[in-house]
Amino acid sequence: MERLRGLLQRAYQWSPGPSQTIYRRVEGPLQGHLEEEEEDREEAELPAHFCPMELKGPEPLGSTPGLANFIPWAAAGRRAAPYLVLTALLIFTGAFLLGYVAFRGSCQACGDSVLVVSEDSNYELGLDSHQGTLYWSDLQAMFLKLLGARHLEDTIRLTSHRERVAGSAGMAALSQDILAVLSRQKLDHVWTDTHYVGLQFPDPDHPNILHWVDESGRAGEQLPLEDPDAYCPYSATGNATGKLVYAHYGRPEDLQDLRARGVEPAGCLLLVRVGMTSFAQKVASAQDFGARGVLIYPDPADFSQDPHKPTLPSHLAVYEHVHLGTGDPYTPGFPSFNQTQFPPVESSGLPSIPAQPISADIAEPLLRKLKGPVAPQEWQGHLPGSPYHLGPGPSLHLEVNNHRTSTPITNIFGCIEGHAEPDHYVVIGAQRDAWGPGAAKSAVGTAILIELVQTFSAMVSNGFRPRRSLLFISWDGGDFGSVGSTEWLEGYLSMLHLKAVVYVSLDNAVLGDDKFHAKTSPLLISLIENILKQVDSPNHSGQTLYEQVVRTNPSWDAEVIKPLPMDSSAYSFTAFAGVPAVEFSFVEDDEAYPFLHTKEDTYENLHKMLRGRLPAVAQAVAQFAGQLLIRLSHDHLLPLDFGRYGDVVLGHISSLNEFSGDLKARGLTLQWVYSARGDYIRAAEKLRKEIYSSEKSDERLMRMYNVRIMRVEFYLLSQYVSPADSPFRHIFLGRGEHTLDALLDHLRLLRSDGSGAPRASSSGMAPGPGFQESHFRRQLALLTWTLQGAANALSGDVWNIDNNF
Repeated sequence: MERLRGLLQRAYQWSPGPSQTIYRRVEGPLQGHLEEEEEDREEAELPAHFCPMELKGPEPLGSTPGLANFIPWAAAGRRAAPYLVLTALLIFTGAFLLGYVAFRGSCQACGDSVLVVSEDSNYELGLDSHQGTLYWSDLQAMFLKLLGARHLEDTIRLTSHRERVAGSAGMAALSQDILAVLSRQKLDHVWTDTHYVGLQFPDPDHPNILHWVDESGRAGEQLPLEDPDAYCPYSATGNATGKLVYAHYGRPEDLQDLRARGVEPAGCLLLVRVGMTSFAQKVASAQDFGARGVLIYPDPADFSQDPHKPTLPSHLAVYEHVHLGTGDPYTPGFPSFNQTQFPPVESSGLPSIPAQPISADIAEPLLRKLKGPVAPQEWQGHLPGSPYHLGPGPSLHLEVNNHRTSTPITNIFGCIEGHAEPDHYVVIGAQRDAWGPGAAKSAVGTAILIELVQTFSAMVSNGFRPRRSLLFISWDGGDFGSVGSTEWLEGYLSMLHLKAVVYVSLDNAVLGDDKFHAKTSPLLISLIENILKQVDSPNHSGQTLYEQVVRTNPSWDAEVIKPLPMDSSAYSFTAFAGVPAVEFSFVEDDEAYPFLHTKEDTYENLHKMLRGRLPAVAQAVAQFAGQLLIRLSHDHLLPLDFGRYGDVVLGHISSLNEFSGDLKARGLTLQWVYSARGDYIRAAEKLRKEIYSSEKSDERLMRMYNVRIMRVEFYLLSQYVSPADSPFRHIFLGRGEHTLDALLDHLRLLRSDGSGAPRASSSGMAPGPGFQESHFRRQLALLTWTLQGAANALSGDVWNIDNNF
């Protein structure tokens, strides 16, 4: 009876009051929106078009239809009537409670404060249990209903037709238009942030030049550069002369292989292909191996051979910057505000050798002039003529005359404040600028960003409020190496590492329609998997994106998940600021989109490449991004898989174990790394158990857990190196001697051939003279204690730390 009394009391607490807030469909020009109105409890019904199930409160006792069946029995015996009425009431109450439990995912009246309850997690109500609750299915339905696809294609087309090079008059006009769009929405804050950055442009009076050099060293025939606007921002300026050598993609392993085949890259000009790595990495590798300059061309072999698909014209060059880093390279580590008075300094990622993009038409006669060994089969391309040779060939002279200009760039912000954790930000951004038309590069992302702002604004108008703040940002200066976003991070890093939860990038979102890739922090992998199961495939009817992936590869994460590369706009958020980030793309059957970073990246070519499916694919991206934002901004507990980094370390253990015998012979051991990894795993498991056994309605406790979860990425930034000297301090994704890749590169020197030749390096460090025990001990100590510090921070309070060294 005590249990029944408790159930009846809970039923009374959950029952609606005399009046309640409901939503009805609005006809006319506002059709599709929900309007709030007050009705008496007896007349209130929930709209069937909004909720998957209808949940009605108990009707007044006298109006219960079932009571009519009891009237003859009451007339037959007044004694039995009270018992029968009580029995009916108990049955009705029990049925109501069972119905409530069974269909608790149904939509109830929405109050001012709403809370997302995940379908696969048990969440409690917020601070005010008498206010209504929106569940995940309700918010998902509201978002999909309000998300409109009709504007996406128009915005992509109109944006790609506008001039918007960073610092141009066209960009200033577009910025004002986007600012006006955001100002009309139901946002809490709209503002801009201007930086004055050093950008590099070609000199129209002194164009870049390439010509042959005869044996006497005199300038010979000039090779025409068809497009004088095509250049490599941040290339070293000046002259470079040397014999020509073909170096495949210009990766460190390619240059190592070149040297092993008897062709020395030092002192030469390297001819390398577009693809596999960024232009900046190609030029940095060439510089490490002693090359004097780099020419970069697009080989037809790297693009689709399908005659029914558009391909890159042979006379076009590809544009891309060559700064091995992000942000303004002339103010490394600090923001480029106009008022700053810092001493002149340059990023260590700026190259000291010139680089120039050339077309396939120019590369063809260069390749024909090469002698020496025949290039390996996998190095052969599809340009006409004989098989590619490695060289060396005749000498070339390259002259680069780019000039640096101080340029104002403007980032645009719009914010919806969270109701429970307004000081925690879920950030979503898209690049706005473009060197050419930039349809795929930035017009798609800009269109999706505007559509998401409008959709979430409409949701707010219908009573929706996120738990955490949503921050929408349109970036400037993206084509020069995520300059706008990096300068913002540098300017507000002290605040953002405490408040930014996740960054979602919309750049390069639609490069095809066959496969879906996500470049991401490991913390987001589980959430990405969950959202993939919620979004319909744009090109496989009746399938979700997840089903589309596992149809071809049961190991979905091997098919979808990629590490964050430096040329991703999301990279700085994770490697520099310690904020988990993701950038996702639809790609064309694992083939490169041929027009990226060219003047042919037009709306028309993107539309042809997708065979008219651009609106459907852009809509799928918007659905994926929007549902990701809902989960991140509304789940009571942040849906970040903080245990994943234990698996990341485990994945590197086999590489480390390969050298255990060599280290043991020197009296060294890697046991510290293994112990730190074990402590991290134990701390993550302990936090999971704490969360599982805690009271989810305890707001203070949930906030404490969320803070520990959201800062895991920040814990993995090395605290023992200078941000000015090593801005990318992340031990797994960063660059420098503090990283795990650098430790592995150093270990490989234990088995070097003793020739003193530079070895391929993935850590961003210049080749060293050989294995150095003291240096290795320092690397091991920095790496180990950073990982151990992450384990300690995840453990919580200082009295909960349990190191096992």
